[in-house]
Amino acid sequence: MKYLKYIGIVALIGGVLFASAFFIKSNSTSSIVYDTETLITATIEDKIVATGKVLPEDEVNIVPQIAGIIEKILVEEGDEVAAGDLIARIKVVPNEQTLNSAEGRVKSAQIVLKNSKIEFERNEALFTKEIISEQDFNSVTLRYNQDMQNLSNAKSDLQIIKLGSSGGSTITNTNVRATVSGTILEIPVKEGDQVIQANTFNAGTTIATIADLDKMIFEGQVDEGEVGKLSVGMPLVITLGAIENKEYSAKLRLIAPKGTEVGGAIQFKIEGEVYLDDEYVIRAGYSANASIVTQKKVDVIAISEALLQYDSKTKKPYVEIETSSQKFERKDVKLGISDGINAELIEGVSKTDKIKVWNKTEPDKRGDVDNGN
Repeated sequence: MKYLKYIGIVALIGGVLFASAFFIKSNSTSSIVYDTETLITATIEDKIVATGKVLPEDEVNIVPQIAGIIEKILVEEGDEVAAGDLIARIKVVPNEQTLNSAEGRVKSAQIVLKNSKIEFERNEALFTKEIISEQDFNSVTLRYNQDMQNLSNAKSDLQIIKLGSSGGSTITNTNVRATVSGTILEIPVKEGDQVIQANTFNAGTTIATIADLDKMIFEGQVDEGEVGKLSVGMPLVITLGAIENKEYSAKLRLIAPKGTEVGGAIQFKIEGEVYLDDEYVIRAGYSANASIVTQKKVDVIAISEALLQYDSKTKKPYVEIETSSQKFERKDVKLGISDGINAELIEGVSKTDKIKVWNKTEPDKRGDVDNGN
């Protein structure tokens, strides 16, 4: 009996606690008070944003015309140079086999010329005595002149190999000059490095890269889902990561005909000609974004994107319209272009309709409002 008594007491206490909790909860229940908004008039732009960088329109690589070792670099990165300015000097050690071959050609040409001179002088004396005809003498004279020219050419070839050496020196200097005017962007070599000239099988060693930083382009990537909206000649607005609150105008000049896969998505390269001013120095390689307006609607009826809801099955947009105080009904809407903040409203809601702000984060409690405390 005592055991049953204890059970009864526990059950009674539990019932009282449950009833109390239910009563408190029922009296403190708060309902959310939803705000409402109406339609607005706005200018909406549908934009594509391409990420990329700004680069010089043309970059020129300066390559030596002869192989050797860099003896002296006369410029630094960032220097302004004019076409013809001296950039570096190269110390050249001629190839021994090539040098010996050139010297041999000079000696052979000297021997031939020596014999040709003897023949010329002998025939000149005979012609003076009218023993040989003028035609025969002219033939001898022509051969003599040709042999003199051959010796001159052989000496020139040897001089090129020695690169202007005096006294038979085999170590000389050659000058590397700028071929265009602009800014030195990069010097990828240092004094003491070995360099080679450009030839059929090799592009040669780049000693410096020069570009005109007054002529810059934007180079970026656009997703395949957006590239169909673009056309050459469209205006671009360029913003640079290194310069805040500054925009540059540009014009789209290239849309790549072939895409490349980047991170599993197909991207298309675009280029735009950037119109610079003198306010800031623009450096090659600055990261940049290009905004491209593909469609623009001015002063259209619009709705805030925050008011839109989407059907879980059809994925179509709808809103909730207030019919009486805090009572709402669903209305499907048809939208036009959007800028991510506002969307063009084509049909479904009138200007006088009060639209529910459905995603309110902090609900008001009616009890709190009524008490005024």
